[in-house]
Amino acid sequence: MERQKLFLLGPVILAAIVAVSLLIVSTTSAADPEVFRLKIQSAYPRGDLSMELLKDFAAAADKRSNGRLKIAVFAAPEIVTFEQLFEATQRGTLDMLHAAGTFWGGIVPVGEIEFGIPYGFKVPEARSYPEAAEIIRKFFFERGFADILLEEYGKHGLHWLEIHTYGLVPFVVATKPIRTCEDLKGVKIRDEGIWTKWHNMVGARGTTSVAPEDTYMGLKLGSLDASQWDVSCITGLKWHEVAPYWIRGEGNDTAVGHILVNMKTWNSLPADLKEALRGAAEDYWKITIDAYDKEMKIVRDMVKGGKVIEVWLDQDCIDKHAEAAYTLWDELAHKDAACAKAIQLIKEWRGIK
Repeated sequence: MERQKLFLLGPVILAAIVAVSLLIVSTTSAADPEVFRLKIQSAYPRGDLSMELLKDFAAAADKRSNGRLKIAVFAAPEIVTFEQLFEATQRGTLDMLHAAGTFWGGIVPVGEIEFGIPYGFKVPEARSYPEAAEIIRKFFFERGFADILLEEYGKHGLHWLEIHTYGLVPFVVATKPIRTCEDLKGVKIRDEGIWTKWHNMVGARGTTSVAPEDTYMGLKLGSLDASQWDVSCITGLKWHEVAPYWIRGEGNDTAVGHILVNMKTWNSLPADLKEALRGAAEDYWKITIDAYDKEMKIVRDMVKGGKVIEVWLDQDCIDKHAEAAYTLWDELAHKDAACAKAIQLIKEWRGIK
């Protein structure tokens, strides 16, 4: 009889053990959700303001995800050079890249427009830099430009996550004063993308062959006469030590960068972590606005102190820059359907026929 009872109790005990085991596993899974460890590299070297601020993007992602998104931040060229960044992110060597569309204009032509084509992001109605940046953000997200970018980068296995700002761009520093287009003739200026052609159209000699991390020495040794960047070329990279002249009159009110995510990485994230990553990227947008505004105030103080010399182009040269810019707009519109649509959106937005 006792053996029969034990025989009958055996399956009950086994079932209880299995149930308890499943409960333990379930409790452990709920207590320890999956943590995603991602790598992001910037196209820019350490000392560049937007690159240094990526630590705040990583911190925001960690906070918004309750510790489930851990992002390791790298600068160029710590994993790959900036020229290799796009392909490295496509392949999954990196999970994300931090850069600007102008670098990939030969692959995704509309990236030139995304960054800000010459005179494309001038918003004279804005009373401050933060206001100008918000007007430009609304253009992206309320007029359909962001949708174009999502589609175009998606064709290359990359998810377009968000935008950030670089402040006044082009921020041009030079080894000599440049006030007229005559002064500009033959000036060797380090550029990105379509800005090279624009400077060539007004008499300069634009080049994209010098990496940001090599620019200081290029200016110092004379292989470059000028370079464009953002305000951190002074406040972070210290180019004013060898190129003290700040050339005004060319700049958009801001330039726009992006964070691109490897599509497999993006698709592997659950919905709540996608939302956390998007939220962190928007936090980063706001952080860059505040930071670049503060950096511009530092540079204005440096001008007052004589450490940086502000030089404005004359009106005749500014008019020639504008004429060249609008010619480039029309040329760019013929690149592909996405560029044509984007240029039309900008013209409608700015009231240009």
